[in-house]
Amino acid sequence: MTMPTQAVLRAFLHDPGREHYGLGLCELAGMPSGTLYPILARLEQIGWVESRWEDPETHVTEGRPRRRYYRITADGAAQARNAIARAYRSRRQAVPAWLLPPEAAS
Repeated sequence: MTMPTQAVLRAFLHDPGREHYGLGLCELAGMPSGTLYPILARLEQIGWVESRWEDPETHVTEGRPRRRYYRITADGAAQARNAIARAYRSRRQAVPAWLLPPEAAS
């Protein structure tokens, strides 16, 4: 798993129930949109992330372009935690507590 993909997943895992729009995720993950959007497309394709377009009335009222919102799925969050933990272990680094399953963190 690439470091940019890990950064995107960490952004989602910070608050797994929250929806994020693309440019907000760019800021959270610290990467340009040209790097972010292909990652989001791949994560959505494998079912780790789902997306929706916002209601057109919202962006018209606010006078800005329409946003596409992304949310990590429950299965995606579990898979992401496991994948990132494996990446830490492969580098022989301690796995952060927030990546451990709730029963293992106690």
